[in-house]
Formats: sequence, C-alpha cells, structure tokens
Amino acid sequence: MKTNLPVRGARGRRAARTALAPLAAAALLFAFTAACDSDTSSEGTDQGVHTLTPEPEESPSEAPSPRTQRSFAASVSAESERVRQEAAERLEEVEGRGNAVGDVSVNGLPLTASEEARSALVRVTNPTDEPTFFAVKVEFVDAEDKVLDTVVVGVEDAPPGRTVTAQANSRKAAGVKTFPRVAQAERG
Repeated sequence: MKTNLPVRGARGRRAARTALAPLAAAALLFAFTAACDSDTSSEGTDQGVHTLTPEPEESPSEAPSPRTQRSFAASVSAESERVRQEAAERLEEVEGRGNAVGDVSVNGLPLTASEEARSALVRVTNPTDEPTFFAVKVEFVDAEDKVLDTVVVGVEDAPPGRTVTAQANSRKAAGVKTFPRVAQAERG
C-alpha cells in the first residue's frame, strides 16, 4: 500500500496545481488590470507616460486692449478724410469732367424718416490692368436741377477689371428729395 501513496501524492499535488492554476491566472489578470487602471475613453494613451507642460507665468489680463472701438473709428475716419483730401486735390487740376466719367455711376440710396444725410452709392469700374486711384465729384441736385451740395469721394487702389463701391454723403441735402450725379471723375 505504501507503493500507492507516492502515486496518490503526486496525483494529488498535480490535481491541486491544476485546480489552482486558473485561480492564480485570474488573480494575476485582475491585479494587472487594476495596476494599469485602463481607461477606455482615450485611444492608445499609455498611463505611464506623462508630459510636463510649463505653467504660464501670468494669465492674460482682463484689461481692455489699447485699441478701443472709438480709436478704431477715429483711425478709419482719419484715413477716409486723407483719401477724400487726395481726391479733392486731384480734381482741382482736372479741366472738364475728367478722364473717368464713363467708368463711374451713381445712384441715390433710399430715404429714411430720421435722415441726417442724403447718401448716394458710387460705383467705380477700373478698366486698366493695374490698381488705380479714382477721384469722383458727386453733385446732389433738386427737382429744378439746382445743386444743393457737392461731395468728393476717393477710391484708392481699385482692383483691375473690377467694380468697387463707395458712398457719398451730404448733410446739406438731408431731408430734401435730391438726385445725385457725377460732376467729375478722374482716374490715375
């Protein structure tokens, strides 16, 4: 009988190892997944890799930028006035109606109840191959063809082969039904 004992002992140990193997594998798998703390929301990100990003030294201030709406409007107004002055100077040297009357058209814009200015839309078409400056003098006339106001508009760097628009505004013709017309137009 003693000869059977070692066989039984070996079989028993083998049976115990066989029974414990799946439990040990499950425990190892559980421990591995817990250690990795897998996050399925990120794609392929290794939790063991960390990138250090330097902290900003100072957060952006909430103070308004030095360029306010008022200063922007003032700079646009100053630029418009500069272009208008250049156009007026060019038209002083022009005899007759100018070389670009055929390139310019003008239409009155609709009146509004609280109108402070009468406006006209000036369309300039550049027939040349280069960006060109246009100076246009618009007259606002009433039904009797009396000139109520004259406004000069400058169009800087009108693109070649394109039509651009500008607006002529008259405070003197406000509240009166007027008809705008091109008095002079000079290209170049």
